[in-house]
Amino acid sequence: MSKETKKKVSDENFDTNDSVEETEEKDVSEEETVKETEDIDEKASDSKDDSDEQSEESKQDDESSDDKKSSKKDKKDKKDKKSKHQAIIDDLNDRVMRQMAEFENFRKRTEKEKGQMYDMGAKSILEKILPVVDNFERGLDAATEGDSFADGMKMIYKQLMTSLEEAGVKEIEAEGSEFNPDYHNAVMHVEDEELGENVVAEVLQKGYMYNDTVLRHAMVKVAN
Repeated sequence: MSKETKKKVSDENFDTNDSVEETEEKDVSEEETVKETEDIDEKASDSKDDSDEQSEESKQDDESSDDKKSSKKDKKDKKDKKSKHQAIIDDLNDRVMRQMAEFENFRKRTEKEKGQMYDMGAKSILEKILPVVDNFERGLDAATEGDSFADGMKMIYKQLMTSLEEAGVKEIEAEGSEFNPDYHNAVMHVEDEELGENVVAEVLQKGYMYNDTVLRHAMVKVAN
């Protein structure tokens, strides 16, 4: 082979080597570029994931905040409803208590009126019986001692007075006691040194009490 041919081949080999090195360098550069691109993409992906996570957390926080607000609102609504219901209950309780108090007053007033009406009716009947009792006593005073008929009348008289006592009627004490205008009706006045001043000397007509009220004043003679 001639020198020129060798030189040409050598130059061609050199050029080929240079081309190969350039190609290798180019490949390396491309690999680095690809790697850098992948790193950028990875970072971008990580950044996107982080952003998505933050967005999701922010969304969850917003939802949690909304839930809290909703819960507070529900509690407030329940509290308002409870307050309204309690106010209604209090009003109804107040009405019931007032009605019960009015009914109790009405019951007491009715019982008192019934008692007063009963007492008025009883007094009216007893006042009509008292003259019969007076005549009964006058007849017994005039009866002969030992008369069987008179003894029978005395037993009837005793039974009558027992019935009157059970009904609340009792005789007013008068003779020998101090004169009291609330119970006694003075129709005569006498001077008697044996008796004290303003003392009942004699009972002309018996007086009677019905429970705590005067059914009939005692008609008396007052001394001094």
